Amino acid sequence: MGYDIHLTRREHWFDENEPEISLQQWLEYVATDSEIQPDPENPDPENFVVTLDGVVWPLWWDRGEVTTKNPHERVIIKLVKVAQVLKARVLGDDDEIYGSDPGNPLSVERR
Repeated sequence: MGYDIHLTRREHWFDENEPEISLQQWLEYVATDSEIQPDPENPDPENFVVTLDGVVWPLWWDRGEVTTKNPHERVIIKLVKVAQVLKARVLGDDDEIYGSDPGNPLSVERR
């Protein structure tokens, strides 16, 4: 198993019929970010990796959100920055909000 982090526009990551990040929007963003590249080991168009200071981490787009499993804290910080651009949020599996304090991307608000 594992713990997922969700880059989403939804109020709660598990909500259906809420605003989504379309695959096209995600691909347009990725085209502007050199740290995020297609995953060479999983070449489906939804699979990516983010490389930060030698740390390589998988990301995947699925059903309107971008997800990663058990991420390194550098990956969470990166996703909080991406969320600002995409007008989204970063939520944990327990629905906590990462980056709730704009000065601290690792801050967590529990609901």
